[in-house]
Amino acid sequence: MVRLASRLHFYIPVLLAFTLWEAASQAGLIDESVFPSLSSVLVGFVRLLTNNNLLMHAGISIFRQMSGFLLAAGIGIAAGILMATSGWARFAIEPIIRLTYPLPKSALIPLFILWLGIGDASKIGAIFLGALLPVVLSTYNSARGVNVALVWSAWSLGTPRWQVPWKVVLPAAMPEIVSGLRISLALSFTLLVSAEFLISQEGLGYLISQLGENGDYPGMFAAVLAVTVIGVAADRSFLALGNRVLRWTEQ
Repeated sequence: MVRLASRLHFYIPVLLAFTLWEAASQAGLIDESVFPSLSSVLVGFVRLLTNNNLLMHAGISIFRQMSGFLLAAGIGIAAGILMATSGWARFAIEPIIRLTYPLPKSALIPLFILWLGIGDASKIGAIFLGALLPVVLSTYNSARGVNVALVWSAWSLGTPRWQVPWKVVLPAAMPEIVSGLRISLALSFTLLVSAEFLISQEGLGYLISQLGENGDYPGMFAAVLAVTVIGVAADRSFLALGNRVLRWTEQ
């Protein structure tokens, strides 16, 4: 019962904002030619669902986003652990991280299109690069701060030196790694839409751009709402998974 109340408390501000949005539109305080009412956006949402456009484009976008994010998660965690536990790995990887971290990742999307074409690979590549750096940095910083006594204890119990990063350092650093992954998950959706805006023939970003250019603003807002719903669902699912993974820290 307490968990249900907390979930309802989370969504009350959202429901209030939607109510104010619709009330302002009905009262004529908002120009619907520029900012459609919530009811017209929901009608547009149902229309996109019935003609299968929304589901098709959403499926393509989710594939691109998850592919880039999962690649970034796997490679980023491995790189961060190696940087924290190996001097040569830190020497090889850290300069690249320092050079690429300040760059606006969306500015590199045209380069990915030039190198990888206009298909899925360029979008996945852009998402991968943008989502990679927060994972690497959070993993590296948290792994570097692991209590050295844990490592010594593992050695004294006979754990091979090459297994220590994955059996000792990684579990101890996991809380901060999960936080970095959550940030990367949010960034992956931003980069997804940016890449599909720029050049694409499919995906939710393309659908938003196309509907806007055709003057179908209720449909455009419906597509934006779809991205928001998918992003929130992904974030809440990741948060539930993260709480399950980190349950051992509460013991």
